Amino acid sequence: MPIATPEVYAEMLDRAKAGKFAYPAINVTSTQTLHAALRGFAEAESDGIVQISTGGAEFLGGQHNKDMVTGAVALAEFAHIVAAKYDVTVALHTDHCPKDKLDGYVRPLLDISAERVAKGQNPLFQSHMWDGSAETLADNLAIGQELLAKAAAAKIILEVEITPTGGEEDGVTHEINDELYTTVDDALRTAEALGLGEKGRYLLAASFGNVHGVYKPGNVVLRPELLKDLQDGVAAKYGKAAGSQPFDFVFHGGSGSTEQEIATALENGVVKMNLDTDTQYAFTRPIVDHVFRNYDGVLKVDGEVGNKKVYDPRSWGKSAEAGMAKRVTEACANLRSTGTKLK
Repeated sequence: MPIATPEVYAEMLDRAKAGKFAYPAINVTSTQTLHAALRGFAEAESDGIVQISTGGAEFLGGQHNKDMVTGAVALAEFAHIVAAKYDVTVALHTDHCPKDKLDGYVRPLLDISAERVAKGQNPLFQSHMWDGSAETLADNLAIGQELLAKAAAAKIILEVEITPTGGEEDGVTHEINDELYTTVDDALRTAEALGLGEKGRYLLAASFGNVHGVYKPGNVVLRPELLKDLQDGVAAKYGKAAGSQPFDFVFHGGSGSTEQEIATALENGVVKMNLDTDTQYAFTRPIVDHVFRNYDGVLKVDGEVGNKKVYDPRSWGKSAEAGMAKRVTEACANLRSTGTKLK
């Protein structure tokens, strides 16, 4: 069962919550980066999540048409075939989707999975993300209610981002400022609108200073202890036991985070952490090394013919895959998911 069923995906998330670990959610943009992610999970003996952003899906759709749905469906179908060769279980997810792209991305994908489920099949994707952080919280949650109902009907988990993550992700930009911190009131309004599981399961991307992209240590102030305040505030409101954790949190903008920051987030209910910037670099760095070391082979310099063996994409592609896979295994170690795969 390399691609998780809805029931197995729920079990994966429950195990992560109970065991205080999280799954790396690796953004992929090609069949090769997909293999790198799968290889990294397999080498770490960790289950995991593979995800496709709107920009990644557009790239996968080809530069002729740039169709996001085509790109996402094609890679998902490919994943269903090749993942069978890896001894781990993975879930397929779509990353950040803002309001203006819902009709061209998440809604059609939900419809595709609904049709599959109506035929007795499993959904194509196991979860989708609605990023309404650029909207007012009221509008964000209203759209979230609509999407959660459709997702639940298709046996899919919805991820929602209720407040901004700083930096830039596929053209959506938020300033790095004091607004990057979700309040207890924000969390209470979310629970009131979306429920706590009875309306459908969802993952919550709350903000605790997170920033997408690259940043040096010290430039961003992360406060993962804030997640405990959100959990406790909602638990108290809904009469849940002290120390219970109503939300399944997602850690966005984690590149450059310290081990202690990650550990604190895990203790406070994070079950999924997105990785893109670091894995992009890990994939590209070996390619750069290959080109620098073999410049007169990859280029036809001064009328020479170059060296086919070093400009063959397979020659540098293998190193790129290995480099990214290694970074995925490191992520598994940081998130404590190493060795936790479903038996």
